[in-house]
Amino acid sequence: MLYRPLGRTGLSVSEIGFGAASWWGKPRFSERAALGLVHAAIDGGVTFFDTGASYSGGHAEPRLGRALKDRATSGLVVATKAGTFADGGRIGRDFSAGAVVASAERSLRNLGLGDLPLLQLHGPDIADLTDELRSALAGLKARGLVRAIGVNSFDPAVIAHVSGLGDFDVVMVDYNVLRPEREPLIAQAAAAGKGVLAGMALAMGHTGWQVAKLRAPRDLWYAARGLVRHRREVEEGARFSFLNRLAEMTGPQAALGYVLANPAVACAVIGTTRPAHLAENLAASGMALPAGVMERIRARQAGRLSG
Repeated sequence: MLYRPLGRTGLSVSEIGFGAASWWGKPRFSERAALGLVHAAIDGGVTFFDTGASYSGGHAEPRLGRALKDRATSGLVVATKAGTFADGGRIGRDFSAGAVVASAERSLRNLGLGDLPLLQLHGPDIADLTDELRSALAGLKARGLVRAIGVNSFDPAVIAHVSGLGDFDVVMVDYNVLRPEREPLIAQAAAAGKGVLAGMALAMGHTGWQVAKLRAPRDLWYAARGLVRHRREVEEGARFSFLNRLAEMTGPQAALGYVLANPAVACAVIGTTRPAHLAENLAASGMALPAGVMERIRARQAGRLSG
């Protein structure tokens, strides 16, 4: 596993990170299997773990805490998110200063940590970033409860705005072969000294038509989510199916190779519920795309963007 600096935070992270979310965090997924994946990731050199207070109906964060129990965490960068919360089967939003501070304090208990290496606001609007909220975030740092502050957003306007604010250290964007338009934002954030995390680095498996590979209930859940929420990405993924026919690496490894070819990206975050898939992804660290593959990717991206 290779490691990269997370902007100017002073933190170093594995270039492949583990996303503790979605099906992984749901009670329907075996606790033993979920914890085993985290332990295998740590043993494979992963130091960055990403979760959130609202993930998996509120179950992901405490499950990650149980996975980290009795494990050495001093070298890990555990990131969680505030501003959203599980509200029955829905996601609630509250970016008031008091709610975010309370969420951070609750996350510390859920995760069993003495401090949060990274706390990210989860999908805020620009209007949510009030002086009161920013002062409260600074207060969490001053109290030693949080080391770095970030924003996770798929709204380009929010990321551009945060890049100009000195009190934010990290941004997390949706960056993958289907999202080349994020590259100017990533460059802007990196130039401002922000650490950049790539969420959805595997494009949800759409380049490999994962929605059609139904082997277990979890696959049905992911397929339904993809077809309902991300139908456009499912259709566009077919343009990049050639990545799954390379002799030198697998499709997921090629997708990660594309993301990590951007030197401004500190970490590509992946989610998985299968040990073999985890091992495949971790093996992508240090892999370079074969000659000519980046050019083929760019050609297909240009066709999509011009069409």
